[in-house]
Amino acid sequence: MGAGSWGTAFAKVLAEAGTEVTIWARRSEVAQALDTEHRNPIYLPGVQLPPVHATDDHRAALAGADLVVLAVPSQSLRANLEQWKGDIDADATLLSLAKGIETGTLLRMSQVIAEVTGAEPGRIAVLSGPNLAGEIVERQPAATVIACSDSERAGVAQRACATGYFRPYTNTDVIGCEIGGACKNVIALACGIASGMGLGDNTVASLITRGLAEVIRLGVALGAQPVTLAGLAGVGDLVATCTSPLSRNRSFGYVLGAGGSMQVAQDATNGQVAEGVKSCTSVRALAAAHDVEMPLTDAVHRVCHEGLSVSEAVDSLLGRRIKPE
Repeated sequence: MGAGSWGTAFAKVLAEAGTEVTIWARRSEVAQALDTEHRNPIYLPGVQLPPVHATDDHRAALAGADLVVLAVPSQSLRANLEQWKGDIDADATLLSLAKGIETGTLLRMSQVIAEVTGAEPGRIAVLSGPNLAGEIVERQPAATVIACSDSERAGVAQRACATGYFRPYTNTDVIGCEIGGACKNVIALACGIASGMGLGDNTVASLITRGLAEVIRLGVALGAQPVTLAGLAGVGDLVATCTSPLSRNRSFGYVLGAGGSMQVAQDATNGQVAEGVKSCTSVRALAAAHDVEMPLTDAVHRVCHEGLSVSEAVDSLLGRRIKPE
């Protein structure tokens, strides 16, 4: 459900794993291209997909589906689910690809899914890891984590997407996987800003490491297992998103660091606002609610939403009191 770059790439993985796939696309022209030409001219131009069905009718897409993959942006998940919930099979597994914390409610995506659909937690799974869509569609080796409190359902989703190049692992730590996925976008913005300012690898490595410390502090406060955040859904996703030019969040931050405005950064990333721009505010609020210190996240929020310059942000971080690691 969703035909953006990652949704389309994951549909390709599912199809190549031998799973029958139908894609729902919001735009009718995208649905038609996917259904008849097996390509996505908007988000993955030039990529030939295996035979898949596609439609802009959510009822047709959901009919008979036993695995519903939710691949829409985190801040629009609730509104979409409100339209879809009546057509989702009562025993279908709901697999979230969305990474973020909902604005206002400060809910994780699995919590939004449960609240809107009434699904039991054991029916809700989340997927997270170093999964850059541009590399996966080229069948470059990658791994991911599928977390669900029901290990049997996690295994079903795992088998549905396992291929020679895409290796899914299972986990029961839904909180850890979701916090890692939501927070890494914010830290990637910080790394992009640093790179855009001309700062080097020492700086970026320091931001990744201190960013991971922030993520672990928040995750543990919410009940996550630290080992999850040391794995694919934490360190793995963080490194890929913070360092790759394929990362929209890093690319967005790079433009800001180079002196570009929010609008210029959006134009440079195909007119799309990076997920971390929206998530930084809700992640910051969630941290405050649990008395967790997240200075990098706070700095990113102030740059994106309060007019703080990138140089002032760096100065504020460097000017913090020195203390033990």
